[in-house]
Amino acid sequence: MANLLSIPFKKTYPIEIKEATRAYISHQGGAHPDEFKRDIKSWQDLRKDGVGGVVHENRVESSLLYHAQLVSILTKLPTDMQLAIAYAPAFTPSSIPITLNNLVFERACLLFNLGALYSQLGGAQDRSNNEGIKSAAANYQARLMCQQAAGTLFFLHSVVLPKLVYPPGDEEIPLDLSNGFVKGLEWLMLAQAQECFWQMAKINQYRNSVIAKIAAATASFYRSAAAAFRNAPSQVRALLPSLTLYNHSDLYKDWLPHIETKEHHFASVAEYRESMVEYEASPNIFLTLAIIHNSNYSGRYGNELGRLAKAQMEAKQAYDIARRGKIAATVLQDAQSLLETVKKGESQAHRDNDLIYHQDVPSPSALTAIQEAKLVSSTIPKGLQNPSSVLGTRHQLFSELAGWGSREAINIYKDRKRNLIKDNILDVAQELQDRADEELRKLNLPSALEALERPIGLPPSLLRKAEEVRLENGPAKIEASIEDVQRLARQDLTILEEALDILDTEASEDEAARKEVPLNRLKSYEANVELIEKSTRYRSILTQAAESDETVRQKWDEWEENISELTLDEEILEASVPSSTITPTSQTTPQGKQTRNHARALRVKLEELDTVRRDRDQIVHRAQTLADADDIQERIMQASSGFERMADVTPDMFEDILDEELGKYDKFIVEMTEIQKKQEEMITEIQNRNTQFLDSRRDDPIVKEREIALQSLDMAYSKYREITRNLEEGFKFYNDLAAILIQFKEVCKTWSHHRNQEIHALTRAMQSMSIKDEEPCEDVSSPKHKPAPKNAQVHPVQGIPSRKVPLGKSSLGLPAINSSEWDFEELTLPPGPGEK
Repeated sequence: MANLLSIPFKKTYPIEIKEATRAYISHQGGAHPDEFKRDIKSWQDLRKDGVGGVVHENRVESSLLYHAQLVSILTKLPTDMQLAIAYAPAFTPSSIPITLNNLVFERACLLFNLGALYSQLGGAQDRSNNEGIKSAAANYQARLMCQQAAGTLFFLHSVVLPKLVYPPGDEEIPLDLSNGFVKGLEWLMLAQAQECFWQMAKINQYRNSVIAKIAAATASFYRSAAAAFRNAPSQVRALLPSLTLYNHSDLYKDWLPHIETKEHHFASVAEYRESMVEYEASPNIFLTLAIIHNSNYSGRYGNELGRLAKAQMEAKQAYDIARRGKIAATVLQDAQSLLETVKKGESQAHRDNDLIYHQDVPSPSALTAIQEAKLVSSTIPKGLQNPSSVLGTRHQLFSELAGWGSREAINIYKDRKRNLIKDNILDVAQELQDRADEELRKLNLPSALEALERPIGLPPSLLRKAEEVRLENGPAKIEASIEDVQRLARQDLTILEEALDILDTEASEDEAARKEVPLNRLKSYEANVELIEKSTRYRSILTQAAESDETVRQKWDEWEENISELTLDEEILEASVPSSTITPTSQTTPQGKQTRNHARALRVKLEELDTVRRDRDQIVHRAQTLADADDIQERIMQASSGFERMADVTPDMFEDILDEELGKYDKFIVEMTEIQKKQEEMITEIQNRNTQFLDSRRDDPIVKEREIALQSLDMAYSKYREITRNLEEGFKFYNDLAAILIQFKEVCKTWSHHRNQEIHALTRAMQSMSIKDEEPCEDVSSPKHKPAPKNAQVHPVQGIPSRKVPLGKSSLGLPAINSSEWDFEELTLPPGPGEK
């Protein structure tokens, strides 16, 4: 319809639903993708008819059905399931599409297109001639569709857009889905629905006062729409069709002038109709009597003139805006006709007032505001408010699949449980063990006691440790582990070098191509800056890791001889330790007896400390056993079944259950705290007892020599365990880093491949232009010769244009160097040397 604006569709492109859905279900869905073949096929079919693009009433039902199923899908699948969804901005279907891995983006664009469909169905009603204008059915249908368009847009910006979260720093943001833009379109639809009411009131010859109130409300709606667009950021406001943007295209009119024209037009209509109310409120018979008797009677003709003056001012403003802007001819004609009518009425009223009434004309600001009669509101389609009603008895897609919110809650519980046990039980137990070992090492225990208690031979504890190293073939094991770690380090460095070779090759090809054809794109060293920064980061990590490896190697060189000594036969090992002899006489002296008493007391405390260690290990074992058997899935699924059929189930809805289940581990934390307190008390007592023991045997050099030898072997075992632990951590580190570097190499390969495709595409384009240059010239103003946007390139897939990559960004849109999206940014390096 000529005098109503219709919202255009957002153009979309095919998406790889099958591949992305199967991959997600296979890796994270806890099921086999073949179980959902029918659901995936249905999803693909629903999208074809549901995303808009065709103006037909049947497509409303298709869109509502797809929306209902999409709501259901979002309860089962996460918003980001690595499914790339592309939509071009509204009003510019040929522009570069915005591509996001976000199902909420799909839902938002679907609702935008549903609102556009309603608006186009309303605009399709034939009201361009008298028969159409007088048709109550046409007016009713246009008003109903505009209200439903407004309701759909209201639902979009109030319910869906708050859930559309963009990654930090993402430049690919659909501005036509910004709140200001969508709200402006909603006001516009309400204004056009109200205009349909005004037109019916005019046709049915309602009282002037009623028509004035309806017109005032219409102007108010248009005013709100214009304000929403004017107050929006410039890049959002620029989305509206305009003369400069669309080069006088007949497809899109100049929207903002159209809306502003309507705003002032209906403000003028309201004042004009109200002036007629003022005229009708001044009875001529009383006026005549007043004039005859020369009384001071004051009628309302002054108000009539004030209203007419204001109406003329608004009408002139409407006509001036319409004349300057490219708007529909019917709207311009209406503005001109109204201006002429108001001028004629004001001229007649002025003559009557000057000749007869002589009333004072109030200023526009002194006139009372016309009461508005808003007869329309945003009508949200029932299918949006209650998606279940649309589905009815239809199969709900992926209903047999556990919802992503439930699965995520289970994963969150597993992570929290693992972290709780690690931070509060395992790590605390290890810290307590390290603290006890370190303190005993400082006190030379139990070597000092064993040297006294066993003047010859080796203590049983040391024999057990030596046997452990001997059975593991400790030195050979360490040498093999060092070789394995170094081999992995070399492999990681090789992968990194291969990735850089790919970038170097691409740079060489880019440089060679620039010598043959002009390339309108960033040079390699500008386009790959992010990848180079990543490679520098990885090389730095490898350098630091190599330093840690060297420290471990030095530690092994330092302790290799002592550790190798532990692998000797028991007789040879025993012979290497000096013996001490305690004569019966020395045992019966007061000093000897005192030494033995202090030694026994110290031994008791060491045995109590060993009991504490066993209790601590028992706590760790019980906690790990419970964690291994702990499965929260059944309870989560039972709780999720209690939610509504299509409720948006999120992990935070299970917080109470997670907290309650994690409470099972509080007893272990309490017990570990008590163990920690008990151990500290025992270490203090051991320190005191050891001081007394040392004081009583201060002058016994033979025993001291044996102590030192036993302590050296005990320290060698401790270093053996430390070195093997360091090598295990280094082995895991390089394996994890290898996976990350392989991923980085693939990104470099894909990036290079896309760059090469761009070169081939540009080369073919240049060759094509050369061939055309040899053909007869055609009119370049023809639509066939519209130049492509300066920043556009040809996408290698599906013919979708691609945006020129900004400086510092790869063509794949990789995250920034300090982005948390790279899981390996917080990668832990192998441990340093520690204390020797």
